[in-house]
Amino acid sequence: MKVAMKAKDSTSLEALRAVKSALLLAQTETGGKDGMSETEEVKLLQKLVKQRKDSAAIFEEQGRTDLAEPELAQAEVISRFLPAQASEEEIAKVVDGIIAKTGASSMQDMGKVMGLANQELAGKADGKAISTIVKQRLMG
Repeated sequence: MKVAMKAKDSTSLEALRAVKSALLLAQTETGGKDGMSETEEVKLLQKLVKQRKDSAAIFEEQGRTDLAEPELAQAEVISRFLPAQASEEEIAKVVDGIIAKTGASSMQDMGKVMGLANQELAGKADGKAISTIVKQRLMG
């Protein structure tokens, strides 16, 4: 935050303050235990990025690019603190492995496959991307 303040980078500063605030809130909600696990922190950061992207999409639908751009810029700043995201091919490979392991063959098995895929790809892939690939594999 100090670097962003010195550089007068208000977008980064706002994003970092939002991250700090969300982390502090999450820690107080858990009763002030020793902190958060890395997985919980990653989920929190993903949530913050998703909120900003959703807000930007709504602003763009309303023709308010002046409001959408700062949201996207903040999402980009927060994304830097997330682990590298899996590519579509990597997600597909994991999903194919889970389908083979579980013997899933229809959409009725989607919940089982999604649960395992979300565990294995936690922090590395968006649930929407995983869901899309699982649907393609089980339908096709």
